[in-house]
Amino acid sequence: MIRIAGGSGFWGDWPQAPALQVRSGPIDYLVLDYLAEVTLSVMHRQRARDPNAGYATDFVTDIGELLPEIVEKNIKVIANAGGANPRACTQALIESARRQGIRSLRIAEVSGDDLFQELGSGGGLAEKIRPLEPDGLSVAEVLPRLTGAHAYIGVEPIVEALRQGAQVVLTGRCSDPSLFLAPFLHEFGVAPGDWDSRALGTVVGHILECGGQASGGNFQGDWRAVPDLEKLGFPIAEIEDPSRAVITKHASLGGLISPAVIKEQLVYEIGDPKRYITPDCTADFTSIRLDDLGNNRVEVSGVRGGPPPEELKLACYYEAGWMVSGEMTYTWPDARAKALAAGELVRRRTEQKVGLKFDEWRIECIGAGACHGDLSFDGIEPEEVILRIAACSKDRDACDWLGREMAPLILTGPPGATGFASGRPRASKRVAYWPGLIPRGCVRPKVEFFAS
Repeated sequence: MIRIAGGSGFWGDWPQAPALQVRSGPIDYLVLDYLAEVTLSVMHRQRARDPNAGYATDFVTDIGELLPEIVEKNIKVIANAGGANPRACTQALIESARRQGIRSLRIAEVSGDDLFQELGSGGGLAEKIRPLEPDGLSVAEVLPRLTGAHAYIGVEPIVEALRQGAQVVLTGRCSDPSLFLAPFLHEFGVAPGDWDSRALGTVVGHILECGGQASGGNFQGDWRAVPDLEKLGFPIAEIEDPSRAVITKHASLGGLISPAVIKEQLVYEIGDPKRYITPDCTADFTSIRLDDLGNNRVEVSGVRGGPPPEELKLACYYEAGWMVSGEMTYTWPDARAKALAAGELVRRRTEQKVGLKFDEWRIECIGAGACHGDLSFDGIEPEEVILRIAACSKDRDACDWLGREMAPLILTGPPGATGFASGRPRASKRVAYWPGLIPRGCVRPKVEFFAS
């Protein structure tokens, strides 16, 4: 049997989780997912300012201090912490290991997902890309403003790294479930065409990839019944053969593993439930069987799968002008009405300034309809609301001017304004996300090995 432990659901997740997984019971693999869609755009901005940045620094901090225990217990670590700069992440981890006297750490670095240079070289690669959202911008519109482009690579290079004895595998952008599928394929020798087994491993990866969300965190059911959230145990998959897996957690930690919790994670970001698509296979989520074994143990079985598509997803990031946003609190009475009036006042004052043009405005009342619109406002007068004003423009000066218009509301707008201690909002560069599809053969993953 192998135990695959989830240790992170995004960059910025609970920093105690990896240590609790390592120290609270036996595990064979610790897998950490850091990359949401927006994360790589942040990493690219960091790398543009510093060539040694652009990766998930939390990984080096949190895993670095655990390296002596990871080596002693022979735990293998897999993470997409490399982000936009896998080599810098690898070097930082090596330095951490050497500072602690570790000379036996074998690290595999998986690259090849970053296609930015190839797309900018004019070699014809851009002509092979097609938009994932046909009604959006074309490739020709995005390419001149491109800041980053990453293909979602699959499981094979990670499996190869494990086969060659890597204790730590660092990747850039890959499919999230692939991180967890890799030890499943490596340990059980699953045949390339065994789509049902691959689909099961992919479903297990999908359950674990969001960390504590599969063990009682963010639970929309009876969330009050989740015990000991202050010491939440992240999920672990126990697997004895490639036809079934048991989702559980360390017994000494808090949280809840139940069919209801697992189901909420299963429907998270899946699209068509009959055809969940990854670079490694397709999985039919309607075929999944969950059996409650009791004592925080749920068995997953019955998953049917099929071959993957011939194209890989491509995440592109491009410059989209400037944006600015600011917040201010309005108090009772008439808190909502005053806030909305203040928002419109700022918009009218800003737009009457000659020469300023905006592409989009957002004026919303947090506390009285911001999340669900007017459907959530049933006439009950809130005691206070937060007015949020945001706008974007191709002109930085327009965004900067909007930032100057907010503070004057305190003395020149409706009464009851407070909570503006954060100061004048300033314009920031706006980077937008554009998804596309690229032929699988255009992406060539590479595995390189390093030692501490």
